[in-house]
Amino acid sequence: MKILAFNGSPRLKGNSATMLSHAIEGAQAKGAEVELFNLYKMQFSGCISCFSCKRLDRERPIVCAVKDDLRPVLEKVRDIDGLLIASPIYFGSESAACRALIERLCFPYLNYADYTKSHFPRRIPVGLIYTMNVTDDIWTSAGYDVNFGRTRDTLAREFGSCTMVLANNTTQYNDYSLYEANATGEEKKAYREAHFDRDCASARQLGEDLVVGKLNNP
Repeated sequence: MKILAFNGSPRLKGNSATMLSHAIEGAQAKGAEVELFNLYKMQFSGCISCFSCKRLDRERPIVCAVKDDLRPVLEKVRDIDGLLIASPIYFGSESAACRALIERLCFPYLNYADYTKSHFPRRIPVGLIYTMNVTDDIWTSAGYDVNFGRTRDTLAREFGSCTMVLANNTTQYNDYSLYEANATGEEKKAYREAHFDRDCASARQLGEDLVVGKLNNP
């Protein structure tokens, strides 16, 4: 089984990257071959609305026509068995690089004639990991559950299924005395010690389930 994994954080050892590494380890433990891409090490844009992928004279499935660092990666998507995507939450959305990836990844397979029928040639599972500073209460009250539920549903529609794993109230600084924050370093440390290992275990389980078929829609 082949899986592509994407770290949508500019931090290569931050919360998103850490949880993604646990998901990758879980997938590898079940025999998957995983290739990791750090999006902030690549040069690419989001969708440029050229509509090349919507032309009726193009043979499907079509890969995004924009030629940049992401193009050869998108070529690989046609032959893989699963996707793992991790992103921090900035201003109530995925990171800019992760959002650009999702646009380029999904739009060629979106069937403008019938949204219920994806142009992707088969069904594969997607694992989606989000890390954020907000608490689980704010996740709901601010409508994050609805917003990121749309991303989950979009990925599920185009590829087959999408399962989301969250880490709330994550630690951002090594020394909270040096930066603006809505909590003390001691409070953040205590929360992390109580929850982050569990979050990483959930990410590892996500990777395992991706391989053994527990995430596929019936």
